[in-house]
Amino acid sequence: MSNIIVLGAQWGDEGKGKMVDLFSEKFDIVTRYQGGHNAGHTVYIGAQKYVLKLIPSGILRPGVQAVIANGVVIDPGALLTEIGTLEKAGLPVVEQLKISDRAHVIFPFHRIVEKMSEGRKDRTAIGTTSRGIGPCYEDKIGRRGIRIADLCDREIFRSLFSVLADDKKTIAEAFGIPWDLDVDALRDEYEAFAERIRPMVCDTSLLLAKAMRGGQRVLFEGAQGTMLDIDHGTYPFVTSSSAAAGGACTGAGVPPTRINGVIGISKAYITRVGGGPFPTEDHTAVGEQIRKAGKEFGAVTGRPRRCGWFDGPLLQYTAAVNGFDSLVITKLDVLDELDEIPVCVAYKLDGKVIEGMPATNDMMERIEPVYETLPGWRTPTSGATKLEDLPAAARRYLDFLAEQTGVEVGCVSVGPERNETMIIPGSKLEKLLG
Repeated sequence: MSNIIVLGAQWGDEGKGKMVDLFSEKFDIVTRYQGGHNAGHTVYIGAQKYVLKLIPSGILRPGVQAVIANGVVIDPGALLTEIGTLEKAGLPVVEQLKISDRAHVIFPFHRIVEKMSEGRKDRTAIGTTSRGIGPCYEDKIGRRGIRIADLCDREIFRSLFSVLADDKKTIAEAFGIPWDLDVDALRDEYEAFAERIRPMVCDTSLLLAKAMRGGQRVLFEGAQGTMLDIDHGTYPFVTSSSAAAGGACTGAGVPPTRINGVIGISKAYITRVGGGPFPTEDHTAVGEQIRKAGKEFGAVTGRPRRCGWFDGPLLQYTAAVNGFDSLVITKLDVLDELDEIPVCVAYKLDGKVIEGMPATNDMMERIEPVYETLPGWRTPTSGATKLEDLPAAARRYLDFLAEQTGVEVGCVSVGPERNETMIIPGSKLEKLLG
């Protein structure tokens, strides 16, 4: 039985939510393994729009177990709000969701620290969502964090919380940041949160191990994208967790030998939110046209996404880091109105073609993309249900992307709905889905 990882091959926002929702029909459990409530997955089912921030997209499938694993950082207030919204839409979330007792907890003082860090003079502004996610991961790595298991033990929680809150107050005062938090009221609020989430809390690593031993299939859902991975992304313009495929094992507590396949999700073009290098960004009216056609605005923040052209070297790099078995190309329909479509096929640095991905921000900013231009198709693709329905030029475009990345295109999406997706017969992806 196949257990697979589904994750972003670019800088996030590739359409993972829709694809996880679609694929989860074939799985028993869907597990989110990293990130926080800064990652929004948008799924359309008929006229209903769902924006999922912490809860895996598999929750939308009846009977599918959803798991928030230990690698995720959790704002309990945000989680409970999300649960309430989904339950109002008729979803039995409490019955389907399990939360790791080893996941770390975000507090309001983490947001204070993050805003202070982003606003400091001479500090490189990353463009975070200021939800306290980075500082929470800092406390985790610094061995001073508070986990869900601690939150659910009143005596332990009170002891740890007092020390952590005092630390953050000292830092804020040292930098002249107003401290207006009522620590006692905040402690009481989080103790109330603990009682509400307690029925969903368990050792999710044990849950997954038992499920896989019993023959159940697990889909591991990544947040953000590979180029935002803390180790392998465009550092320092990255997230604070392991967004690449390797993060699924540490972030969910499962051995690599249990993973049978890795699926990369990539747009037919490329986008990025926030600061950082973006070699193929289009600053012209065409880039704005793509933004409008693709509705490229953040699901969580509403921020406009930067738009550009498909980046072959970048996808070669993320394919090597993750070991993609197959690619899903989303939003092909966004390119329907273009006469021609550039694709980056190589990087030049200081006038020389280079291999691999430069390590420094300075080098990334100096990259000169080498493009090949393909003809557009000027025909709507949104009604296509199989590869043969696509215009010949669109099929050539997909073939070219596979050639450039060295990975098959196993699935193509031409719209936001579940039924606007075609899985390529005979592909590795089809075999992995079973």
